[in-house]
Amino acid sequence: MRLTICTVGRLKAGPERDLIAKYTKRVQWPLEIIEVEERRKLSPAELRNREGELLSGVLPAGAIRIAMDERGKALSSQHFADKLGAWRDQGRDIAFLIGGAGGLSPEHRNNADLVLSFGTATWPHMLARVMLVEQIYRAQGILAGHPYHRE
Repeated sequence: MRLTICTVGRLKAGPERDLIAKYTKRVQWPLEIIEVEERRKLSPAELRNREGELLSGVLPAGAIRIAMDERGKALSSQHFADKLGAWRDQGRDIAFLIGGAGGLSPEHRNNADLVLSFGTATWPHMLARVMLVEQIYRAQGILAGHPYHRE
């Protein structure tokens, strides 16, 4: 199982990048973060669609697509781990999609295998990366029976 996080925006030096590096080093599964960015000034709808095109261009072929969106399904850490474990056992690759400040394109939300939410609150898209990598690390620990996750 290969994991890819396809995300809009370039993460600059700072606490978010430090936390992502911390958790990425701990994840034993192959994990790649691919950043795309559109620098032209476009309307919000045009920008969301252009970012969607850029994400489509880096999306691994055949991967299970998980769209990160506040309107998605909120899973407990255990249920998230169970899903990742099932896909791992099937030998499936997984691509997580994180949109920019305006969110994901409707195409990516509608065509995702799972639309996942970190709750009903709106999170900055840069912080969503940190939360996602931590949850991947936590899922790995749950599946391995590691005591990092406590219920």
